[in-house]
Amino acid sequence: MRTMATEELAEELAREVAGRITDPEMPMLTLADLGVLRDVETTGSERVTVWITPTYSGCPAMATMRDDLVHGLQQAGFADVDVCVRLQPPWSSDWISERGRHQLAAHGLSAPGPAPRREGPVPLTLLPPRRAVTCPRCRSGETELTSEFGPTACTALYRCASCGEPFEHVKEI
Repeated sequence: MRTMATEELAEELAREVAGRITDPEMPMLTLADLGVLRDVETTGSERVTVWITPTYSGCPAMATMRDDLVHGLQQAGFADVDVCVRLQPPWSSDWISERGRHQLAAHGLSAPGPAPRREGPVPLTLLPPRRAVTCPRCRSGETELTSEFGPTACTALYRCASCGEPFEHVKEI
């Protein structure tokens, strides 16, 4: 393991390494671009604590995110890595960076619009929410929902009525 010269350099390195770890379900996004990476803090030159927020309760990718962070930071010379989950505030699709939104579109996924704002109880509806979804290929707004459930729980499947192409949409949360 390599020894860092100062705590400041150690924290800078830890933030850089953690910021490069990709999401296991959408590898075109880093955890930082997805908004899941909340904070990185070092103690000394070999101990780092990382806080992440799941995109939704029960996200199956959390264990892989944790393992990838631990592995990446240990490879960078941090002997003691702790990954903690921060649930408050809850993750919002508004936390996806502009770079992340461009990456989604470049890979054929429709980025989420603004997250719904609610005060009080969440209304229970049995129908899928209405979304203004734009085709990531031709930019048409003439799209139709084909399935509320995509390959991951955070995506829905759509088809563009203009170009006919199917695509995934990252859900607003």
